Amino acid sequence: MKWLHQLRSTFSQHKYAINAALLGDSSELAWSNLGYWSATAQTYPEACRALANHLADSVQLTASDHVLDLGCGQGASVLHWQQYYQIQHLTAVELQAECVQRIQAIFPKPQNIYCQSFLNLKQITFPQHFDVVLCIDAAYHSSLNSFLTAVSPVLNSKGRLAFHYLMLSPKFLNSNAVDKMQLALLLKAADVNLKQLPDQISLQQQLAQAGFEFIQIEDLSEPVLAGFAGYIQQQAISQDSVEQYTTLDLVKIKMTAKLCQKLAEQGVVQYVQVTAQKK
Repeated sequence: MKWLHQLRSTFSQHKYAINAALLGDSSELAWSNLGYWSATAQTYPEACRALANHLADSVQLTASDHVLDLGCGQGASVLHWQQYYQIQHLTAVELQAECVQRIQAIFPKPQNIYCQSFLNLKQITFPQHFDVVLCIDAAYHSSLNSFLTAVSPVLNSKGRLAFHYLMLSPKFLNSNAVDKMQLALLLKAADVNLKQLPDQISLQQQLAQAGFEFIQIEDLSEPVLAGFAGYIQQQAISQDSVEQYTTLDLVKIKMTAKLCQKLAEQGVVQYVQVTAQKK
């Protein structure tokens, strides 16, 4: 379990920050998600864009939508919504102050980019409610109930919500106590609380109780978890070849890949895309 202790140490020091250049994206507004890996998405930026597109297309994102991007990271998604989907009314929220400052500095005009946790949206006075709320590869770091409680009030009636989450599969019920304890430790290292993860029935119930309908859940474990792990394995990143980066940057990426591989192989936790509409 040596690598587990390394992972826990890394995440505690860097939280959600990641060195995207090591992953293959050295742009100023870099991507920082696990990616959707397929035959047509084999580089890191391609896979990240594919995951974003898969999420946006699930709620039929249009240029006229008022969009809220939660956990926008280093800003790649903000640029992507504007360029690829031609979104004219875009707001974003990101917890990392450095990322927010970078995004604001790069864009030529003031943007609606707020430095705040997306669990505390009530602290922000938005000028309007939103037609669409998107959260790429981030919501599972918080409890589902807390996430939905924060998001529901900022959505318009009939507003659409799309996010990624981790869900317990039926295999979890057959796991013994030792396996569950090890799984809990693995997830805790990545800032995920196993006790807060729902199964499919609970996920649907919590969404319904929060005022959502037309709920769709899609399992993306293979293209996301297994895909990211496979990409890192193929990259064979070594410290010798990336001397300009720290060992900690390298450890975080490799340990994240190992965690993804473990989850994909065990199959007791699924990486899912969730879409729903507010009543």
